[in-house]
Amino acid sequence: MSAHRRILLIAVAGALIISTSAPLVRLSGVSPATSALFRCAYAVPPLLVMAWLERRRFGPLSARSRYLAWAAGLLFAFDLLFWHHAIDYVGAGLATVLGNLQVFIVAFAAWAVFRERPSNRLMVATPVVFAGVALISGLFDSAAYGANPLLGVVFGVATSLAYAGFLLLMKAGSDRTVGPLAHATTVATLAIAALSPVFGGADFTPSWPAHGWLLLLALGPQLLGWSLITYSLPKQPAALTALLLLVQPMTTVALSAVALGEHPSPLQLAGCVVIVLGVLYGSRRAQPARTVAEQDAQVPKTSIV
Repeated sequence: MSAHRRILLIAVAGALIISTSAPLVRLSGVSPATSALFRCAYAVPPLLVMAWLERRRFGPLSARSRYLAWAAGLLFAFDLLFWHHAIDYVGAGLATVLGNLQVFIVAFAAWAVFRERPSNRLMVATPVVFAGVALISGLFDSAAYGANPLLGVVFGVATSLAYAGFLLLMKAGSDRTVGPLAHATTVATLAIAALSPVFGGADFTPSWPAHGWLLLLALGPQLLGWSLITYSLPKQPAALTALLLLVQPMTTVALSAVALGEHPSPLQLAGCVVIVLGVLYGSRRAQPARTVAEQDAQVPKTSIV
């Protein structure tokens, strides 16, 4: 198996694992701030042990890598707080679809930051995808699923913005796997605890079985899933990573229907299909991107003799 294919499989495995996040949040039955806090807090101790072992082997992280991981952790805190509220308003499946609009945000931001040019297909698909967002919002649907689908869309889009920033900072920070994730998760835990009063408050002593679901959420999606994704991030273009993470929302929609009995309306399901097809079309030609300088270097140059 080629190294490139192995990296792709690792990224897809990570995406499949984190696809269980939203159903586990709903099964825990706690407030959004509580689930966001404990999914990070329970993951910190094993992450710190793994980061220590990584440090012994490769040496300490650079100051730049630490600072970028801390910034990523702050964005991850907002990502989780926004997303866990979106789950409350529009359900686990639809909230996860909305949170993965980061595919487009990452692609255009990577163009500006890493000079990874998005394809024309991606730019054409952008308005199509946001038409799917409008369908999920329930603006045209009296039978829309969710306590407040429109507010769920607002939180879902906010999730995507924070999620995109988190992915880009983690990609830029270091080629290490565990160290940056440990720093980011620790900062996210502290930030969520500080911000929780603004987001409805966190219960610092949830009872069982909520603790069990939160522990599974932390050790599965947060620890294992994100370790796999963090490993693959620096080794492939940002836009391709974002595309591979699209495995997550579709799997979550299916899991939410089976495990939670969530049944979005036909128009909302149509919105999911529009978003997925739009992203697949827009990212169809995703491949290891060439920088502008590399592309210019391949243009034949003429000389005056």
